[in-house]
Formats: sequence, structure tokens, C-alpha cells
Amino acid sequence: MKLFDPTSKPVERAVVLAPRPASPRGLRIGLVDNTKFNSDTLLRKLADRLAARHHMTVSVTNRKRSPSHEVDGPGIAALRAQADLVISGIGD
Repeated sequence: MKLFDPTSKPVERAVVLAPRPASPRGLRIGLVDNTKFNSDTLLRKLADRLAARHHMTVSVTNRKRSPSHEVDGPGIAALRAQADLVISGIGD
């Protein structure tokens, strides 16, 4: 009998992080709603708190077709062009 072992060793790779802004004050927020129950509510409440504390504004919102789908090309382009920070909501 042959057994298949689906495990593999971790692959190390370099990760380049985006530079952090000096301050969150006044940043433009992009929201990605993954369509799960309460995702939109969670994102809106978080955006409201960030606006109150740091004067951030929601500049673009993207709603995915389903939780398993990715943000489409035009949506990614809009987030890159119009947002300094992107928050993806999970809901549930």
C-alpha cells in the first residue's frame, strides 16, 4: 500500500512590509466587505471609531461577490489609488 503524505516543510521567503505612516491622523481608509453576516456592520463601526479618534475618512468601499472570492482587478486598483489603509472585514 502506498501512502501519500500531504505535508511539506515551510518555505522561507523574504517579506517586504509597506512603510508605516508616521501618524494615522487623516488617513484614507479602504474597506473590503467579504459579504459574511455582519461584516458591513463591523467595518462601518470600526471606520466610525477611526474617524472619531484619528480623523480618518472612508475613501473607497469594495464588496466581494462571496467570502471565497478575491477582490477583482478594478477593485484593487481603486483601493491602491484611493486608500492609505485597507481593512478587510470578516463578520460572523
